[in-house]
Amino acid sequence: MTETNPTTPATEQQTATPQKRESLLANLALNIVIPTLILTKLSGDDWLGTKWAIVVALAFPLLYGVRDLARSGKVNFFSALGIVSILLTGGISLLELDAEYIAIKEAGIPGLLGIATVVSLYTRWPLVRTLLYNDRILDTTKIARALGGNGNESAFERTLTQASWMIAGSFFLSSGLNYLLAKLLLKSPPGTEAFNEELGKMTALSFPVIALPATIILMLVLFFLFRRIGKLTGLKLEEIVVQQ
Repeated sequence: MTETNPTTPATEQQTATPQKRESLLANLALNIVIPTLILTKLSGDDWLGTKWAIVVALAFPLLYGVRDLARSGKVNFFSALGIVSILLTGGISLLELDAEYIAIKEAGIPGLLGIATVVSLYTRWPLVRTLLYNDRILDTTKIARALGGNGNESAFERTLTQASWMIAGSFFLSSGLNYLLAKLLLKSPPGTEAFNEELGKMTALSFPVIALPATIILMLVLFFLFRRIGKLTGLKLEEIVVQQ
């Protein structure tokens, strides 16, 4: 006779429990606040010095990104790209290359993401499905069933195309703002305390000047997508959003 394990339901419940969400404050502190303070306050010879200040400052977002990859158990494209960006910034700074390279790097990464978003429209895997239209955010099975019942599959594909161009536009906006911010702030020669302070200021301003507008645009795109899905399927918002 097979013995029943009374702990099975509890175990299944624990397995089904979603992972705890990252703290926004911890994210901002480790990626922006702490690196900014180190670069602007501890780059003098009496403290860490210019090179070690860069190493220590960039170690915080780098380790945070690596920890995120380790916790998820799989390679997240955007997390990996963030790690590459940090390594490039550190490499350019430590090698004391011209600050123009940092400006190009800052513009190049979101610019490439914008190009990838547009190119993905001509493949079987549009990037908009990874970013917004996925099973973590929306009940895609229910949506697909409703779209099929209303005969609105083609109209929905056009909606995804429009959303993709909007997302690409947000990346291109970030690219331009990144380059402009780097050119305006990075005036001193790399390897100097003044350069580290300017790099710290650029890090601090990256959120309100670049990340915040891009995030607002993405939220507007998500709102647009929700409205179009509701119109094409006849479903209410609470019926299409995955309940956490």
